[in-house]
Amino acid sequence: MMDCKKALAECGGDLEAAKEFLRKKGLASADKKAGRVAAEGAVWSYIHAGSRLGVLVEINCETDFVARGEKFQELVNDMAMQIAACPQVTVVNASDVSQELLDRERAIEMEKEDLKSKPEAIREKIVQGRVDKIAKEQALMEQAYVKDTNKTVAEVVKEAVAAIGENIQIRRFTRFNLGEGIEVADKGDFAAEVEAQTSAMAAKAAEKKEEAPKEEPAAPAAEKKETVAVSAAVVKQLREASGAGMMDCKKALAECGGDLEVAKDFLRKKGLASADKKGSRVAADGAVGAYIHAGSRLGVVVEVNCETDFVARGEKFRELVNDMAMQIAACPDVRYVSAADVPKDFLEREKAIEMGKEDIQSKPEAMREKIVQGRVDKIAKEMALLEQSFIKDTSKTVAEHIKEQIAAIGENMQVRRFERYVLGEGIEKKAMDFAAEVAAQTGGI
Repeated sequence: MMDCKKALAECGGDLEAAKEFLRKKGLASADKKAGRVAAEGAVWSYIHAGSRLGVLVEINCETDFVARGEKFQELVNDMAMQIAACPQVTVVNASDVSQELLDRERAIEMEKEDLKSKPEAIREKIVQGRVDKIAKEQALMEQAYVKDTNKTVAEVVKEAVAAIGENIQIRRFTRFNLGEGIEVADKGDFAAEVEAQTSAMAAKAAEKKEEAPKEEPAAPAAEKKETVAVSAAVVKQLREASGAGMMDCKKALAECGGDLEVAKDFLRKKGLASADKKGSRVAADGAVGAYIHAGSRLGVVVEVNCETDFVARGEKFRELVNDMAMQIAACPDVRYVSAADVPKDFLEREKAIEMGKEDIQSKPEAMREKIVQGRVDKIAKEMALLEQSFIKDTSKTVAEHIKEQIAAIGENMQVRRFERYVLGEGIEKKAMDFAAEVAAQTGGI
């Protein structure tokens, strides 16, 4: 109330001028707050309808009290949607755009035909203006705000700082578009493909016919495999446990002498063998999923691919995507999808460290390489998602669980990429003596 009274007095009672006076005062105050450390806040996600686009964002403030507030939560949600709506955005600020990219763009602009007709003295300024424009197009803070295009995202954040009274910063974000960068094989002429496959099958059948042995006398009835009677109740039990078809369950029980546990293993082995074949097929469809842990201090965004949109919409596939997001959240050491994705230079450094350890020096020289390689392989596996114990069933790995889903659903499925944010990780908080801080502020008064 006192701020409003003062503003009106300063502006001669002009309401509109007083509004502008308060706004300017707020923004000036926000600039001062921008220098303060913001290590609290929230990690948030936005998944667009259809799960083909997902965003993970971390926004920081100074206190947990503000982070739990309605205004801050609304800002976080708005920024996640803003990022989703801006496909060209790759960085938070224009200053975050890599210098290498800007240098390349500058070189390209310098060679353009329209620039050669300009006076040499102003070419550099024109090119710099164009390069600055490119940087701004890639920066989130420079974009028009989706809810009010009259102001930029930077202005919206400044207004929030002024209104809430704490420094607020968009720290980082990740944006996944389903299937971006995946090369789908060209199907070519479908009729020609069918004809080629038919010819190949016919040739194979003819080859088998030629190689077929002469008919042997029928084996005595006593040597025939004994047929086991299988009850419908046991078939139903196996079907519920394995997810396999009724006839497959019946056949498995017959093959395994009616033993339910052995039949489960039989189906599992059969399914996994089938899954290995499917693993080479291109999976460019699927879903982008997210998981935000209670308190919004930990978040994950993940892309899981399958072959068709039909499977992507299915309940089993959706469950797999959700499980993978929670799995990543539960594994703080995981950085890569598979052990093969761990960078070679990192593994070489780890190998050099292991080679220099005291316990290795005491081993026979012929064994050292194998011991060190075993340790390095273990480090790689600890960082790989697929090598972790599955959180819902620790008797199998994530890789084995995915193989089982491939067998059950009938399509190749792959965890393609993920990002995991922990709120405030890497932010250095200033260690401050509270008594000294108060004394400094009061100036000994």
